Amino acid sequence: MTMMKTLMGAAATLAVTATGALADPAIIFDLGGKFDRSFNEAAFTGAEQWAEETGGSYREIELQSDAQREQAMRRLAEAGANPIVMAGFSQATPLSVVAPDYPDTTFVIIDGVVEAPNVRSVIFSEHEGSYLVGMLAAMTSETDTVSFVGGMDIPLISRFACGYAQGAAAVNPEVTVIANMTGTTPAAWNDPVRGGELTRGQIAQGSDVVFAAAGGTGLGVLQVAADEGIFSIGVDSNQNYLHPGSVLTSMLKRVDVAVYDAFTTGPEVETGVHVFGLAEDGVGFALDEFNSDLITEEMIAAVDTAREAIIAGEIVVHNFSDDGTCPVQMQ
Repeated sequence: MTMMKTLMGAAATLAVTATGALADPAIIFDLGGKFDRSFNEAAFTGAEQWAEETGGSYREIELQSDAQREQAMRRLAEAGANPIVMAGFSQATPLSVVAPDYPDTTFVIIDGVVEAPNVRSVIFSEHEGSYLVGMLAAMTSETDTVSFVGGMDIPLISRFACGYAQGAAAVNPEVTVIANMTGTTPAAWNDPVRGGELTRGQIAQGSDVVFAAAGGTGLGVLQVAADEGIFSIGVDSNQNYLHPGSVLTSMLKRVDVAVYDAFTTGPEVETGVHVFGLAEDGVGFALDEFNSDLITEEMIAAVDTAREAIIAGEIVVHNFSDDGTCPVQMQ
């Protein structure tokens, strides 16, 4: 894991504003920005941890549009950054074009798969972590109705929703799971107003626990849940602190660990596809001072038992991405 702090608003400014040694690692944040308090911020946390522990520096770019992706990768590679980490599945297509042109540069993509000898593809078993928070949601619900708000309607987010529904149904076979996606374009990751509207609609249908896997849009979900007196579940980063007593837990996706590991190992980081699930501590749920009064010992014991059973293969959480289906019906 290796990182430096050089903020630039557009890829075109990289060659002018980035500083540091040529061997510095680099990171390209996805749309929504590094302070989205969710996916991008988890990546930023990993980079900062590396910088603080090593005293090293890293280059960074916050994308402002989809059109900047390829240009950002090329500018960083030409500037000598290595490895270059990219946060987000949308980076996959441009990376598949760029990677062959820079065979001596190691690229790391998080949430996407690119088959190239100099690319490390990091994916997470979101459905496994979501299963655990689905259990917590069902154990907390007093209405037997829980809900989910996703960001962009893509298989990745459906993995969250389906895992969540399976965990809830494992606890309460009669549970109702309501699921809505925010949109079909990248704008769906940064629309907290729409996230709030969807949450209000779900509350009107009886939901008293809502799980948001929607990037910046999720902030609107958590806000409305707090305002309306129901529980919410955060995602990617630990979001418990945002609304203490209202955020039941957060489904942790250790993007920070993936970034830290890449920066620490450097250009020699192992390439190929790497999967981070419960067994690798790549996903899980957050328990801290902000939600400890909400999660009972019995709930923790039940979830811990399920976690071990999933790792042992005794419980198999269906992965939506395998066939585009979910064994639990959602409304």
